Amino acid sequence: MEPSKISIIVVSGTHERLQMAAMLASVGAVSGNDVSVFLSMNALPYFAKGNDTSAPAEGPFGTLMAGKNVPAFRTLFLQAVELGGAKVFPCSMAMDVMGVEREALESYLSEPLGLTKFLHDARNAQVWSF
Repeated sequence: MEPSKISIIVVSGTHERLQMAAMLASVGAVSGNDVSVFLSMNALPYFAKGNDTSAPAEGPFGTLMAGKNVPAFRTLFLQAVELGGAKVFPCSMAMDVMGVEREALESYLSEPLGLTKFLHDARNAQVWSF
C-alpha cells in the first residue's frame, strides 16, 4: 500500500472513540503514513500529565474492552509518535478555554495548534473525526 496522509480530529471523551482514533493513528503511522492528530474539547483532558482517569464507555463494546487485554488508547497514541513518527497536536483554543498550559500536557504531544492550521495542513489527506 502506498503511504498517504492521515489527519485525525479527536473531540470525544468516550472510550470507544478515543480507542478507535488511537488505533487508526498507531496502525497508520507504523504503516508508513504521515499521521497528524488534533486533540480538542472532551478528548484533551485525557492527555494532561498524571491523568490516568478511564474514559467512560459509550456503549457495551467499551465495557467489553475494559475486561480484555486491549492496549490503552494513551499507549497507542504514544506508540504512534515513538514508533511511527505521528504528530499529536493539542488544540490551542481548547487549552485557552480550559486554562491549560503546554507544560501540563504529556511530553510526547507536539506544540499546540489551531484548527485553521490543522485543516490547512490536512488538505489532500484522509480526514477522520472521533
